[in-house]
Formats: sequence, C-alpha cells, structure tokens
Amino acid sequence: MPSLKDLKNRIASVKATQKITKAMQMVAAAKLRRAQEAAEAARPFATRMTEVLGNLTAGFAGRDDAPRLMIGTGRNQVHLLVVCTAERGLCGGFNSQIVRLAREHINRLLSEGKEVKILTVGKKGADALRRDHGGRIIERIELRNIKTIDYDVALGIQAKILELFEAGQFDVCTLFYSKFRSVIAQIPTAQQVLPVVVEASASQGGALYDYEPDEAAILDDLLPRAIAVQIFTALLENAASEQGARMSAMDNATRNAGDMINRLSLQYNRSRQASITKELIEIISGAEAL
Repeated sequence: MPSLKDLKNRIASVKATQKITKAMQMVAAAKLRRAQEAAEAARPFATRMTEVLGNLTAGFAGRDDAPRLMIGTGRNQVHLLVVCTAERGLCGGFNSQIVRLAREHINRLLSEGKEVKILTVGKKGADALRRDHGGRIIERIELRNIKTIDYDVALGIQAKILELFEAGQFDVCTLFYSKFRSVIAQIPTAQQVLPVVVEASASQGGALYDYEPDEAAILDDLLPRAIAVQIFTALLENAASEQGARMSAMDNATRNAGDMINRLSLQYNRSRQASITKELIEIISGAEAL
C-alpha cells in the first residue's frame, strides 16, 4: 500500500499533467479554427478544378494523344503511396488511422504481386511504416519547420512526384490523408492522383465551352496544377483533422486526469484518517496502561 507521501506526490504529478493537457487543448482549439477555415475555403476551388478538368478531358477519352499525366504509363505494376501524417503525436488515433489504411493498401498490392514505393509527408508516418516497410520508403518529407501550410509546400511535393513519374519510377500514385468532418470525426482517405482521375459526374456538365488555346495545351498546364491542388487540399484537411483530433484527445486526457485526482484524493484521505485513528488508539491504549 502506498504511503501518504507517495500518494501526495502522485496527486501533485497528475495535477501538473492535467495543466499541460488543458493548455494543449486550448492551443489546439485556437489552431483548429484557423485550420478548419482554410480547409473549408479550399474545397470549392478543388471542386471547381475537378469540374473544369472533367469538361476538358471528356474529349480525350480513348484517344492515344491524351496527355501522359491523364493516361499514365499504360501499366499498373509499380505503385507510389504518398502517406501524409502529422509531425507530432498526442492527437488520438489521427496518425494511426491513416497508417492503418496505408498498410491495408500495401498488403493488398503486395498480395497481387505489385511493387510498392512509399513517400512519407510527416514524421509520424515515416516512424510508423519504418518497422514493416522501411525498405520501401524512398523519400521522407518533414514539415517540422513549416508553421503554416501554403501552396508552395504542395508545389514542392508535386514536383517530387512528377520528377519520379517522368523518370519512370512508378505507374500509379495514391495519396493518403485524413478528411476533416468534425472535431470528433476524421475520415482516413485514399485518393489516386496519378494518372489523374476525373469522376464521371464531373465530366457530364450541361454547358459546352470553347477553349483557347486548344484543350491539349491547356491540359499540359492544368494537369500538374490540379495535382498540386489535390495535394494542397489534402494537407489542409490533414491540418484541420490533426488539431481536431488533438483537441478531442487532450479533452479526454484532462477529464481522465480529473477522475484520477479524485480517486487518489479519496484514497489519500482514507489512508490519512486511518493513520490518525491508529495513532489515537495507540495514545489511548498507552494512557490506560498507566
């Protein structure tokens, strides 16, 4: 049974931890508002970009002269997985959910005889995948020194992906991230970025457009830009999801610390009362013996 001093030290330690988790919760709540606004502001632009691509690529369906970023290499053997996670932990299951989805995708591809290469964005994803698939990680991109996610960050990742694609290092590229829904709900998502996939509904608009210059020239510039937009949107969704998950996790940790403090305080008071009672009994017994 722990002594009164041990219980007192334990209570003080838990109270200190509770202050830290409460502070982290407040910081995450402040960052979440800005990150959520940025993610929600990027969604209409990404949606509109997809609609424009759908209209442009509709005329290239089945054609041999379609842009290479649209038709790919013609093979489906080598897959590049871009796994986007956080740089830090203490955010509940945010990182583990993304990594779990990536692992399932890797295991499925390997079972089909495919070759898998991994590019990680964020320290936690690299650390989690290093044990089982460290040999497949070809590049690590860390965002530790970047305080605000901007479009230039996405352009850097896009340039690396396109460089590998032009060098023939992979056939299909899939992006893994967490889509923000609410503070308590983040959805792990896998999205193919190369070859560029346009949903059928986006290419069936009622309006017809004439483009200058021609569609091929526009797509040569627009397709790389669309890849960067997808990466940028994924990073913004990830940032909002991370702060939402951290806010929820720290709130739970603060509540659990409060419950532990109550239990330890009750145990401390009972032990203290038992000690006082024992001392009184000893004093009374000694007095009666005289």
